Amino acid sequence: MNLQDIYKSLECDLRLIEEDLTKTVYSSVDQLQASSVHLLEAGGKRIRPVFVLLSGHFGTNDKEKLRKIAVALELIHSATLVHDDVIDDADLRRGRQTVRAQWDNRVAMYTGDYILSQALQLVSQLENPEVHQILSMAMKEMCLGEIEQIRDLYNGEQTLKKYLHRIKRKTAFLIAISCQLGALISKAPLPIVRNCYLYGYYVGMAFQMTDDVLDLVGDEKTLGKPAGSDLRQGNVTLPVIYALKHDTPENKKKIKQYLESIGESGNIEEIIDVVRRSGGIDYTSRLSQRYLMKALSILEKLPMSQANQSLKMLTTFVVNRSY
Repeated sequence: MNLQDIYKSLECDLRLIEEDLTKTVYSSVDQLQASSVHLLEAGGKRIRPVFVLLSGHFGTNDKEKLRKIAVALELIHSATLVHDDVIDDADLRRGRQTVRAQWDNRVAMYTGDYILSQALQLVSQLENPEVHQILSMAMKEMCLGEIEQIRDLYNGEQTLKKYLHRIKRKTAFLIAISCQLGALISKAPLPIVRNCYLYGYYVGMAFQMTDDVLDLVGDEKTLGKPAGSDLRQGNVTLPVIYALKHDTPENKKKIKQYLESIGESGNIEEIIDVVRRSGGIDYTSRLSQRYLMKALSILEKLPMSQANQSLKMLTTFVVNRSY
């Protein structure tokens, strides 16, 4: 089985999820309708819905409820992307103009808010207080992670511990609850629900580390945005943290000067090249692989099934992907 086989096996459910995404963001306000659909039409891996659907196989696999969870989580993720693009002044997302670039920051912010409100309205149809509690906790943590990132822009004094805490909040929580809620809404036994959460958490950590590596080594055509976007925007990721600690004094000085000047000092292309050659890419990739192994070890504790095999394949893709 390969990745295409996994998506093929879920083709019917994913098609319905795409339809529900469009229906859920429908608005009678033309501009809001256009900006919301513009974001959805950019596509994406829909990785969170896939995790929801596969985790649901560990229980009763209630497809209608699973689709509501999957759509809500994908919309929450999409809303954060719209807001991120405003904060980062980003013009490209998945190879096409961002909402803020196509319209403006005000339209983008209200589009993100609208998509988020529609996600919450959809989840309110599920009469399960625990689902609402888990979702609200994750959203709170995501906001804290984003605030932490803004606070630490251009901060060259960050540690591995701070980085891991931030990406846990920014990325890993939403993937973790995708797996957790898929199992929970399908009434899987509590130990399975807990292990699904742990599995998703480990995958989410590895996912973000891989993103941080790809941001530095990928090309604009593949990434859908300029290479080194994080560093250009002042986001200090693990490869940069590693370079600041382990590179030569001369190279450390170049990176520090760039950060201390809020990106005004030094050639950004040269700084990116310094980070690439520092060993930080390999270090981050190795740490990502360690989280991958933790995720795979959790799968060993879950019932052996086709869904388990699909999650195993998906885990390997998430960490070893090139886009």
